[in-house]
Amino acid sequence: MTLAVQYDGWRLSDALWSQLQPLLPVYHPPTHPLGCHRRRIDDRVVMEGILFVLRTGCQWNALNAAGICSSSTAHRRFLAWTEAGVFKRFWQAGLLQYDDLKGIDWSWLSRDGAMTKAPVAGSKNGIESDRSRQTGRQAQSADRRPRHSPRGRH
Repeated sequence: MTLAVQYDGWRLSDALWSQLQPLLPVYHPPTHPLGCHRRRIDDRVVMEGILFVLRTGCQWNALNAAGICSSSTAHRRFLAWTEAGVFKRFWQAGLLQYDDLKGIDWSWLSRDGAMTKAPVAGSKNGIESDRSRQTGRQAQSADRRPRHSPRGRH
């Protein structure tokens, strides 16, 4: 499997699409007796919309203005294809092809991760305040007046 990771603008090249298409789950059209469902948007057009969002970092709703496809259609299929492992398998195929072409030194690679609380988060007990510990008699900056004016007291 040879991956052509280049496409013209936001359009998928035929070579790239020929490698992506077999990874997509088989679509089974609904069998409504009246045949009243909307026609399904072509997978290639939707993939172009998904890649547009991933490449530009724009919000899904920006697809509506871009005119590629509906943002809801693209997002729905993105979730379905992610769950089906399409993007992971495509990434793996590309990685293996790169390994064949250039070679990857797998001996030094490692994977690490952690899902924990931030170390500075601490625990809250409800008694302590998040406010500064300053007291009323601490020095104030030169541009501020004192809290209680001495003129008003006798």
